[in-house]
Amino acid sequence: MSLPEFKLLRPRNLADAVGQLAQHAGSIRILAGGTDLLPSMRQKLFDSQYLLDIRHLAELKGIRPQPDGCVEIGALTALTTIAHSDFLRQHYPVLPEAAKTVASPVLRNMGTIGGNICLDTRCLWYNQSFQWRKSCGFCIKKDGDLCHVAPGGMKCWAAFSGDTPPALLCLNADIEIASPAGVRRVKLSDFYTGDGVIHRKLQLNELVTRVFLPASSSGYRGVYRKLRIRGSIDYPLAGVAIVLKRSNGHIEDARIGITAVNPAPLLVKGATELLKGKSLTEDLAEAVGDLAAQTAKPLTTSALTPEYRREMIRVFTKRALIAAAGD
Repeated sequence: MSLPEFKLLRPRNLADAVGQLAQHAGSIRILAGGTDLLPSMRQKLFDSQYLLDIRHLAELKGIRPQPDGCVEIGALTALTTIAHSDFLRQHYPVLPEAAKTVASPVLRNMGTIGGNICLDTRCLWYNQSFQWRKSCGFCIKKDGDLCHVAPGGMKCWAAFSGDTPPALLCLNADIEIASPAGVRRVKLSDFYTGDGVIHRKLQLNELVTRVFLPASSSGYRGVYRKLRIRGSIDYPLAGVAIVLKRSNGHIEDARIGITAVNPAPLLVKGATELLKGKSLTEDLAEAVGDLAAQTAKPLTTSALTPEYRREMIRVFTKRALIAAAGD
């Protein structure tokens, strides 16, 4: 499968990049790492006249602690840099733990934190060649009006399959979005829509530029567990991120995020209240695992059955909690 024809644009700076996005809105895609975009273009999932190559914009790279105690991460910071950051390992360990599981070392060298946040949703009927999709009559997400996952349904259930967003949700992260009107800062939890087609709240002339980790989330223990068929390269088919803080043997605070089992990464509602102020026991970990499994809504969007993926959310949540709470 060959790439379609396109014109490559290389902006001089962020302001130029935003201007190019506005000028060519609707016919342009952003090239950061390209690890997801270029294979999708080969499958004719995206057909853009222009690619905006922002890989050289140094202002969008790096991990920078701020005077107020929060941490700013440029959207173009490589996943390898995040996985190997001693600062993040010390203060926000769940994020580098999640980042080190993304794909393979070569792809982590190219892939960026911004790209992982903005990753397209995936489905067994969507991520195929054009000829394969045509033979199935296409689908709601691309070129058709039929959902093969939930026949008769009008919602796309393609799953969001990024590894770092559930960790970032647990850390209460914000993101910065730039546009011709300026910049705005939003909670990452408000960025996703829960729909497989238009899965993020990002306009055609907007660009994710930075990630912010609050000082209040520093010092939490962090664990990430991931299910995939090939352990060295695949997207998650179920993923669980946990942050936890203990005091005097009891859980002072905890948050749990899941990925790859819904059209958006999600925090598990009620998990914090269930855990707060208690000592972790086998029964309590089992109850929180049940709660996470109830939050997961996997459908037939991957090679593994929905029942198995939901059960692994339960199992991974229990295991990750025990690991995070251990001495």
